[in-house]
Amino acid sequence: MLSAVGAAAALCAGGAQAQETFKVGIVSFLSGQAAESFGIPAVNGAKVLVDAFNKGAAPAPYNKVGFGGLKIEAVYVDENGGATKQVQELRNLYDRENVDAAVGYVGSGDCLAVAPAAEEMKKFLILYDCGTPRIFEDNKLQYVYRTASHAAMDNVALVRYMKARNIKADTFNMINQDYAWGQDSKKDFTWTMEKLYPNAKPGEDQLPKFGAGQYGTEISALMAKPADVTHSSLWGGDLQAFILQAGPRGLFKRTQVVLSAADHVLPGLGEKMPDGTILGARGAYGLMSPKSALNDWWWDLYSKAYGVYPVQAPYRMVQSLLGLKLAVEKAMAANGGKKPNHEQLAAALKGMEWDSPAGKIRMALGDGHQAIQDTAIGKTRFDAAKKMVVLDDIQRFPAECVNPPANMKSEEWIKAGFPGAKGCP
Repeated sequence: MLSAVGAAAALCAGGAQAQETFKVGIVSFLSGQAAESFGIPAVNGAKVLVDAFNKGAAPAPYNKVGFGGLKIEAVYVDENGGATKQVQELRNLYDRENVDAAVGYVGSGDCLAVAPAAEEMKKFLILYDCGTPRIFEDNKLQYVYRTASHAAMDNVALVRYMKARNIKADTFNMINQDYAWGQDSKKDFTWTMEKLYPNAKPGEDQLPKFGAGQYGTEISALMAKPADVTHSSLWGGDLQAFILQAGPRGLFKRTQVVLSAADHVLPGLGEKMPDGTILGARGAYGLMSPKSALNDWWWDLYSKAYGVYPVQAPYRMVQSLLGLKLAVEKAMAANGGKKPNHEQLAAALKGMEWDSPAGKIRMALGDGHQAIQDTAIGKTRFDAAKKMVVLDDIQRFPAECVNPPANMKSEEWIKAGFPGAKGCP
């Protein structure tokens, strides 16, 4: 009798193991100003990719079913609601949902809040998008990783692009959101201008709050004292609103507008996007992505599912999930094929590199916790025949040109004149 029970228990255990899943919490904006152009495309990217992984339909080396044979189960959480709420939501993902890993966060303020919470809980967390360099420059973290470059890259690349084209910039104005992302972006842009355009004079420094939506006062200030160049790191619905309000008032005709993170609003704005705007996508994404078999596969997968090409947010989501997949499989190879725990995952991702649709991702900074990658900058033009905004005069920047070396913080590196920068065009 006992042996029969034992045999039945063993059978059950075997069955349970065969059905074992890897549960991932995925956090992005599903409501609010950042949802339409950013959060939802990111989650859409996760959905088609997880589906492809579970079918074993991704190209090598991503072709194992699920994560190392474990079926992936995704739980989606809305990032809207502020940093305090996000810390609680993250705790719920680990404690109630028992996720094996969490991937998320667009808002720099959210990242600064959730990173120490995950670290305190000793739980594995991938930050897939947020930009503030402070996360790994000001903290030594074991369980937290960011699988995409930070914002110093975006602003250094913008100014290098301007300089390479001899764009006149004797004066510059700025409009950035008044929180970590906007504050850090404006500093990085200003410091880079001081190095590459030493005679340029800063003018207006507008700091509307996140989610303001109405920019009449700021646009009036930028129009009253127009500068050669106007810099902005606005993004999501805020950026869309700014362009829709500033375009008809002629701001884009009176100043060269340069946007550090803007490709994600192009599909929605169409012909309302002013021609000749210089912009980045926080990586070689969307219309600026490199030609490769992996990128072709990803582009088709996303475009066929959603009827629109993938932009920054889904590209950054996909590079995080590709990295997570390889980290899980690396940890399983080291532990005899068992589902890895949070410590094992954290150890596996450290210092790793992998191919993404946007090119090579390397965990080179922050003691192996912060990625660097190539980026690209281009110039907008509405193509009436294609009925879409296209990007002309695209310039690519290798990761080592526009990211600091491992032993320096972004601020020191920029202020010192970019020591060690390699391969700059």
